[in-house]
Amino acid sequence: MSGARRWAVVGGGMLGLTLALRLNEAGYEVTLVEAADSLGGLASAWRLGDVVWDRHYHVTLLSDVHVRRVLRELDLDREMRWVETKTGYYADGRLSSVSNTLEFLRLPSLGLVDKARLGATILVGSKMHDWKRLEQVPVAEWLTRWSGRRTFERFWLPLLRAKLGESYRDASAAFIWATIQRLYAARRTGLKKEMFGYVPGGYARILDRFADVLAERGVELLVGHPVERVGRDGATGDGLCVRFRSGEQRTFDSVVVTAAAPVAARLCEGLADHERRALEAIRYQGIVCTSVLLRRPLSPYYLTYITDEVPFTAVVEMSAFVDPSFFGGNSLVYLPKYVAPDDPLFQADDADIEAGFLDALMRMYPSLSCDDVLACRTSRVRQVFAIPTIGYSGTLPASATSVPGLHVVNSAHIVNGTLNVDETVQLADTWVASLVDGRPAERHVLTSSRPE
Repeated sequence: MSGARRWAVVGGGMLGLTLALRLNEAGYEVTLVEAADSLGGLASAWRLGDVVWDRHYHVTLLSDVHVRRVLRELDLDREMRWVETKTGYYADGRLSSVSNTLEFLRLPSLGLVDKARLGATILVGSKMHDWKRLEQVPVAEWLTRWSGRRTFERFWLPLLRAKLGESYRDASAAFIWATIQRLYAARRTGLKKEMFGYVPGGYARILDRFADVLAERGVELLVGHPVERVGRDGATGDGLCVRFRSGEQRTFDSVVVTAAAPVAARLCEGLADHERRALEAIRYQGIVCTSVLLRRPLSPYYLTYITDEVPFTAVVEMSAFVDPSFFGGNSLVYLPKYVAPDDPLFQADDADIEAGFLDALMRMYPSLSCDDVLACRTSRVRQVFAIPTIGYSGTLPASATSVPGLHVVNSAHIVNGTLNVDETVQLADTWVASLVDGRPAERHVLTSSRPE
């Protein structure tokens, strides 16, 4: 690998951007290739009415050491604004605050014994270190054992279904372990409390700065270049040929593909049958997320968990911690719905999705009216995160493929996390460090985890 000087990174999300940065720092010539007309992937920005902000909801925590290191390198960390946020809980038609222990104990939807068992479950999960053992236990079984059936059905099951759909039946207890570990991220790093932060301008500013820094360092950026195939160069037999949908071809010594596993299986030529099958077998959860710009705020809560039947997973009110001046003095709300990649919701019209979501939102917040809605826009991504099935880490294909110089590195390689930008950056850092040190860069076990 020491002789491989020219690298192509396929995929311009935060993973690909960080891989390009680290490979460049290691002395390689790097070309970053992105199919879309802009960088960022899941972290990309878009316009909603007169506002430009993140297409999906993202936050940075004080304990996010990996993404903050990148922000320092981009000279953006000093601009971060930090805010202590509040959390809501919507159950039985009632909105409650669960921002501290006392408020949690006042929750009307659970009895005192239920709350005690729920608290014990979270405490036990925070003390456990053997996540591989939890990988062999169904999440429903583990939560029922510790929390009891009533607490599982009233509290945990609606949350599992909101995030995993009916695939929760196949998920391991490592999923909830990663979520609980997130709750203790601040304590593990010695912080007294967790704070949420953002860069003024959101990820639009971060991505613009990232692109400038890469260009300044000599990284070639090919944006709006969909890749059709990656495989051995048939003409010379040396190197890897990247064929673009336009018909153009480029040859590199090595290529790393960051696309979701099923997409990577289609792009990469020459994989062994077992590698292709392993990539195709990884099950994903997708997202349909509606952004809503409102004249006024809904609540003081950044994140509101929901256990009632509504068509979206949660209410994420970005303007509860981002200065509303970035939204023209208005309120920005995300209504995410996590669904399987083949869910009919992906085929539904935006207008139908938005009408159903807004109707449910107005039932939750009766003082909200149609006149308060300034703009709506809906994003769809079929493969967002891999479902942590039983024994997941043992079935994950290595990132180094059987095709010399061809690597597949994507969020599926975060085997015990919950997918957020910090873990994504950590994956890139770990993988390139392994490559430079000459160690096999195969599976990556990350210890910091939190969902966004």
